[in-house]
Amino acid sequence: MLKHSWLVLAVAAFAVAPSGAQSAPQIQWVGTWATAPMPADGSFNLRPLSGVTLREIVHISAGGGQIRVRFTNAYGTDPLIIGDAHVALSAGNGAIQAGIDHGITFGGATTVNVAPGAEIFSDPVALAVQPLSDLAISFYLPPQVMRAETFHDFADQDNFVVNGNFSAAQELPGAATISSWYFLDGIDVQAAAGSRAIVAFGDSITDGALSTHNANHRWPDVLAARLQTDPNLKNISVLNMGIGGNRVLNEGYGPSAVSRIDRDILAQSGVRYLIVLESINDIGRLGGRRIAPADNIIAEQLEWGLKQIADAAHQHGIKAIGATLTPYGGSGGYSEKGEQVREAVNNWIRTSGTFDAVIDFDQITRDPQNPTHFSADADAGDHLHPKDAGYKAMGEAIDLSLFAK
Repeated sequence: MLKHSWLVLAVAAFAVAPSGAQSAPQIQWVGTWATAPMPADGSFNLRPLSGVTLREIVHISAGGGQIRVRFTNAYGTDPLIIGDAHVALSAGNGAIQAGIDHGITFGGATTVNVAPGAEIFSDPVALAVQPLSDLAISFYLPPQVMRAETFHDFADQDNFVVNGNFSAAQELPGAATISSWYFLDGIDVQAAAGSRAIVAFGDSITDGALSTHNANHRWPDVLAARLQTDPNLKNISVLNMGIGGNRVLNEGYGPSAVSRIDRDILAQSGVRYLIVLESINDIGRLGGRRIAPADNIIAEQLEWGLKQIADAAHQHGIKAIGATLTPYGGSGGYSEKGEQVREAVNNWIRTSGTFDAVIDFDQITRDPQNPTHFSADADAGDHLHPKDAGYKAMGEAIDLSLFAK
């Protein structure tokens, strides 16, 4: 009898003991770099990425004591197998700095299977990174069936691919250069006090089209660099979620803006602010010389779509900032009908109260003597995209007090 009583007491003690145990503190994360994934449709984009190493270079915004890496198979139809992954500081031209390479694991394993439609984070990597530094993410894709790839087309950055497994190599022998990010769409850093992220959500003008290649001269890059100069704002990061050709309500080149809300805004680690610059590609289909399917979209439809984005942000405690549409007079998509829509949407952004604040990129970049056109200082030459000086003016015109709390 005594023996059985002791057994009951022992089992009871075992059952209650875990409830008093102290669990390890959860690491808080904030995004420091991100890009918007999209499907690599058609033979122009698809590459035979099997049995190769990819080395992809990213320019982070905020620093931190350790990082984690997000891989994506969002548009895949087959599992994505990553056989070996590493992170290091970039030394330029596809090389990594000596002695800095760190292996990346997934639940302690060096190989991971990413299901179709899924995105996964790596384990924490004990690599301290400085703000505005360049990281090289290298990963081996063993031979596998891959009928659909997930990438971000326009990286404005040289990345590298080589046959075989060279993930840990300091140099990549015989590597080919590519200008897209494949299967990689985010880097988080361990959050310090006051850490928070800004999502820059838009089209090619946010993506940085026609800015200097490999130079990080997009307007979100300019904003990120400015934040680092203020001791009170240095833990604020900027995540560039622009997609060239993006449209608000309909698919363009890549998914529509409203279809991207959950993944590209709400799911980003530590996001507290949103800057929305969208609609010029919808408007560009209303006429002009551009070869594209016609579109009969009206200002009220675009405004409704933009309100969907702002309302979703507000529901999740994110401050939504509207950016006015930059001029496009003289571009291939310009039409008088489109210009009327652009001016109506800009007036709505400025006056509707939908957004918590407004950044007037239209006023910043337009020619005062011909306000439907870019100024000469801003125009990259196609009359649709800014050049470096235009992106710099945009990034420098943003009031940093918008992010003070």
